[in-house]
Amino acid sequence: MISNYTIERSIQRLKSSLSHEEQLLNILEVYLSIFPVLNSFLLRYSPIGFVAEGVISLHSSGGVHIGEIRDDIRSFPIIFSAISEKKAKYCTGLEYLKQMSSKYSIPSDNNSIVIVPLCFDSFVFGYICSTEFEEDAIIDEQLLSAFTLYGKLVGKVINFAGKEDVTHQLSKRELEVMRRIASGESTKEMADYMDISDLTVNQYVKSAIKKLGAKNRSHAVGELFRKGIIS
Repeated sequence: MISNYTIERSIQRLKSSLSHEEQLLNILEVYLSIFPVLNSFLLRYSPIGFVAEGVISLHSSGGVHIGEIRDDIRSFPIIFSAISEKKAKYCTGLEYLKQMSSKYSIPSDNNSIVIVPLCFDSFVFGYICSTEFEEDAIIDEQLLSAFTLYGKLVGKVINFAGKEDVTHQLSKRELEVMRRIASGESTKEMADYMDISDLTVNQYVKSAIKKLGAKNRSHAVGELFRKGIIS
């Protein structure tokens, strides 16, 4: 059994990370050191389009970037359930075949998977998943509760940027455009409403993405949700 104290103590290591990249790697290193898993995949999540995008994976032989992974989680019930309920989920065997499909970007030789949502308050901004486990691992409700706690504590640690910092970073127009993207408006709809050109809208979007350190629109909107700027 993994105690809450063990998890909370291990989380302290994340706070000493010197860079965002080091912090992401440490999240998986700590995860692998605590739990009876043999591999780990870190993905960011955006509620815009229910998109999950790969960040990095780590296992005993090393780590690799997995930026090529991009999935709509609505196609995978167990992932959608974990994110919706903000609770770690596990399935194996026949249930795995029902919950997952051959289209999922992260295969499992053992037909098993655990999903650990990373959340801050009510917002899920990513998840960790594992598909290989130690031979004697028993994934029961107690262990799933420990996984859930880890995801919540990670969320608190990496949500270090305050609301004021972001609102000062982005201009009024950039924030307006990002809010409209979050509500589902197209570039043309935004341009017509704001009485500006499509090109100007795209310039605001590009600038906001750069300031937020995001990779694309979905990632940028996800960051704004995570920091509580939009809801």
